[in-house]
Amino acid sequence: MKRDELVSYLDAYLRINDIADYGPQGLQVETENQEVRRVALAVDVSPHIINTAVAWQADLLLVHHGILWRSVERIAGPLGERVRRLMKHGLNLYAAHLPLDAHPEVGNNAVLAQQLGVDIADWWCAPTGTPIGVIGPVAGAPHLADLVARVEQVLHAKTAVLAHGPQNVQRLAIVSGFGADKVAEAKALGADTFLTGETSHQNYWAAADYGLNVIFAGHYATETGGVKALGQHLAERFDLEVKFFDFPTNM
Repeated sequence: MKRDELVSYLDAYLRINDIADYGPQGLQVETENQEVRRVALAVDVSPHIINTAVAWQADLLLVHHGILWRSVERIAGPLGERVRRLMKHGLNLYAAHLPLDAHPEVGNNAVLAQQLGVDIADWWCAPTGTPIGVIGPVAGAPHLADLVARVEQVLHAKTAVLAHGPQNVQRLAIVSGFGADKVAEAKALGADTFLTGETSHQNYWAAADYGLNVIFAGHYATETGGVKALGQHLAERFDLEVKFFDFPTNM
């Protein structure tokens, strides 16, 4: 299909232009290649990831963490290296950061909720004005150890757990990626357990103070589900071949 047709669909489906972010999202690098047959999926962008997508003969690389953020950088150094590789091989780059976190169907947090048996009751955590996190009751009110085991099974990741809340989990709050500073907000919303990605030393005592279980499952691991789900959606809707490339950072 035409690249511009796919980009227009993604922009609308993910509400790219409606959700403020820390840098421009959507099509971040446009190459001369205007036809898309293969879409490579990844969480991040690096020279190795680009080379892997090129070896698979992808036309577009769709990622969660793109290459354009707050500050305007020179197209030099590591950024320049990424752009040159993309342009050289005709690999278009599309990024969806907060719009993918916030999506109610294929978003990182919505997918995690579905995988863990959480009935989404509300959305919360709005770093730029749009809520990206979810919260709701957990089916069966599982023991914390059982929920942790389920998280590790689903995400293929090791967790770090601050067990300062009840033994049985009834209401779980989820923020993929970095949400360690949202302990108090999660508690105020009625959560007894909070799942997020990155750990944070300074928030250890916040979990203890508020009597909340906090499960840290890794920034990378908690943000693979949305990219995979979006790829599956595209494969089902369009005549596209998609493939997720796993490059875990263990962070």
